[in-house]
Amino acid sequence: MITRVGILGLLIALLLAACGGAPATPPAAPSGGEAPTAVPAASGEKITLRVWSHQNVAFNNANQEIINRFMKENPNIEVKYETFPYDQFIQTLQTSMPAGTEADVIEIFGTWACSYARGGRLLEVPPEVMSYSQAEGLFYKAPLDGYYCDGKLYGLPSEFNLEYGGVLVNPALFEKHGVPYPPKWATFSDLISDAKKMTEVEGGAMTRAGFYAIGGDAIGFNFLSGIVEQGGSYFAEDGKHFNFDTPEARNAVQMMVDWAQRDKVIDPVVFGNTSLIDAFFQGNVAIGYVGSWAAGTGRVDYPDVKFDYVATPPLFGDQHAYVADAGWGKVVSKNTKHPNEAWKLARFMAVERASALTFNGTTGTIPALRELVDNPQDVLAQAPWIEPTFALLPAGRYLGDLTDRDQLFYEIIQKHVTDAMQGIVTVDEAVQAIHAEANAMVDAKQ
Repeated sequence: MITRVGILGLLIALLLAACGGAPATPPAAPSGGEAPTAVPAASGEKITLRVWSHQNVAFNNANQEIINRFMKENPNIEVKYETFPYDQFIQTLQTSMPAGTEADVIEIFGTWACSYARGGRLLEVPPEVMSYSQAEGLFYKAPLDGYYCDGKLYGLPSEFNLEYGGVLVNPALFEKHGVPYPPKWATFSDLISDAKKMTEVEGGAMTRAGFYAIGGDAIGFNFLSGIVEQGGSYFAEDGKHFNFDTPEARNAVQMMVDWAQRDKVIDPVVFGNTSLIDAFFQGNVAIGYVGSWAAGTGRVDYPDVKFDYVATPPLFGDQHAYVADAGWGKVVSKNTKHPNEAWKLARFMAVERASALTFNGTTGTIPALRELVDNPQDVLAQAPWIEPTFALLPAGRYLGDLTDRDQLFYEIIQKHVTDAMQGIVTVDEAVQAIHAEANAMVDAKQ
């Protein structure tokens, strides 16, 4: 997300998604599911393309700047950029695609791409634009593979959506409690030890959390990544169902339960209805576990707050391994009447170095494009806080087809892990419930 949706605009858009929030499965494609006949532009004729995205100040500013450059270089193409509040954006996609009224190019979250592609809504990336093997050389695999469905590529990523391995830290709270700064954590236990020193309680109630990691994305990714980091897998043998009835899953839940009940660095009741962004930047959280995008949001909403973003040790063991959403990227509608020009724009927005630099530098998101990480000076000049994530990127893998990512993360995993953190259920009961409900979800949606 904590989810990525934007305040409302900025916070609600960021917190439900980025990080993440996939839409419900799109309705089935219209009969035939064929793309409309392309309408070639006559020589010198000006055509119009539409681009859609969710509303987020940083994202929208970046996209408009990129679009303006594209139109300057392509004077025969006018691009109209339209944005929607996050929830409305999801609903608009689901209603407009069957009617054929959606934009030509759409900025979607990569984890949604295969659902829309299998519903007959998206055009496959033409081989002359980009093959999958070419894309593998340009982009990191975790963000790319969200757009790779059944052996076909359906989009180009703009962001590596990393919700693992980094934290916001408040230097003033480290100083106040005499905790060494900058932190030098060899293990995750070292991080929790520092968090305990900065947790504050008054009158029996927690007033400042030492470590915040209770949002839907934090819990979901810590759970799945914790399994992977122990060498386990959460998929059953058929690749569609889940196997959460494992020691690795229990260990991952126990880790989060310990943060609340043994270490007492977070109270999921007191902080459960407070967004990490607000809680951290208002000084009520010392260490906030969240993707680096949150630093970009905080810089906009809380420009006077001093903070850092630092890397964390692995949750388990001494080697990083984790799963990631695909992140935001560009796709082309099956209904576009100008597919060649639409793919020209999509490629310009996602692949051109200057465009990727504008997008990632302005939004504070991690580049999906390898070249910006291999030669990072320009993007770090705009978003220096993302540098701690760079060493982690090769260790990430796409989280896979979760059937309904939102339902699994927010209605199943978050609910039962939070109940365990509060002591309402045991760790074993939480894992058993996640296992049963996740597989029932798969059966219901097949």
